Amino acid sequence: MVEPNAWWDVVADIVGETHRASGPDLGRVADHAMRRLGMAAELYLADHGQRVLTPITAEGRAPIAIEGTLAGRAFQLQEPTWAPTRGPATELWVPMVDGTERIGAVRFGLPDDLSPWDVEVRERCIALADLLGHIVASKFAYGDALHVARRTTPFTPDAELLWQLLPPLTFASEDIMISVVLEPYQRVGGDAFDYAVDERNAFCALFDSVGHDMQSGLTTAVALAAIRNARRGGVRDLGELAGTADRLIIENRPVGTRYVTAILSWLDLGTGELTYVLAGHPPPLLLRANSAVKQLRVRPRIPLGISDRPIAAATGREHLEPGDRLLFFTDGIVESRDDEGRPFGFQRLVEFIERDSAANLAAPETLRRVMHAVLDYQWGRIDDDATLMMIDWRPPTETLPPETSAPRHDT
Repeated sequence: MVEPNAWWDVVADIVGETHRASGPDLGRVADHAMRRLGMAAELYLADHGQRVLTPITAEGRAPIAIEGTLAGRAFQLQEPTWAPTRGPATELWVPMVDGTERIGAVRFGLPDDLSPWDVEVRERCIALADLLGHIVASKFAYGDALHVARRTTPFTPDAELLWQLLPPLTFASEDIMISVVLEPYQRVGGDAFDYAVDERNAFCALFDSVGHDMQSGLTTAVALAAIRNARRGGVRDLGELAGTADRLIIENRPVGTRYVTAILSWLDLGTGELTYVLAGHPPPLLLRANSAVKQLRVRPRIPLGISDRPIAAATGREHLEPGDRLLFFTDGIVESRDDEGRPFGFQRLVEFIERDSAANLAAPETLRRVMHAVLDYQWGRIDDDATLMMIDWRPPTETLPPETSAPRHDT
């Protein structure tokens, strides 16, 4: 049994050594620190498509598939995994996260006197993997190696631009989880998303610019920046936020028409009151108890960037129940086609989202599986940007007003 102080010494080593470590050094630092305990550590990053886990520094190690492996199971289910062998298990795979953003996994090599069946061993390894996740996330801004490790194919300049503007793919608090997937991640040019969560409200938005070139990405970037700037300046009205984007897109676009479809929304985290505006965008889908209830329809306004004159925007309202999920999506999802030209379609999207929601998976894993189904439908040859955003409202029951209090569904 390892003395508790020895675990703290490992934490001190990792924190102290990583202050001046580059991204590629993190695996070496972690492994060196774990040697105090007679253990080994290897860090793996998930690629943007969430299909493989790539080692940061492990020499001679090949990427590991997420499907069908112990490492992948740890990543998918966000729980430690190990092989249930007759003899002592020699490795423990633990998910590596930054907050709730799935980054990858850590492989801990265990000596004979430590077992993954030991709850204390697992808990301490989870704590170390969480620490490493925060540190890895902090190093992306200082170099290229970690970015390259997450790419199985090169990025286009369009995708490079947009990825730098986007918040993390997953956020969670005690009230809400927001998760997003984008494809094709290495050449996405016109789709983007944004969210901002404070103590009382969550703003969520999805954007889809017309076209498939650098100008599409620039137009989306202008829309995102305009709305983000206005929101941070105190603007709350969704129609006014849309109007701000209209004006800035028109002021900065080249000759020709460029516009962005969007859904803009506010969710009151205390009451579940959703308000939303559709700017030429597909209506979101409401799921309750893992079943699709309806699309949230409202009279749409014109897309962002078509007119700089004041436009009356119809605001939709929906009262969510605890455990409800909202699915925002771009038309690249339902309009994707197989080899015979048959569209994926809205009904197929509903079937897949219901199936994977019924598996009681967290939102990030649900979306990963649905997006892979979309990609597999067209043999991986996706022609248009395709984005899914899931908003999972699960407030603690004791914080709800009596009229909204209801049992929570397990995730």
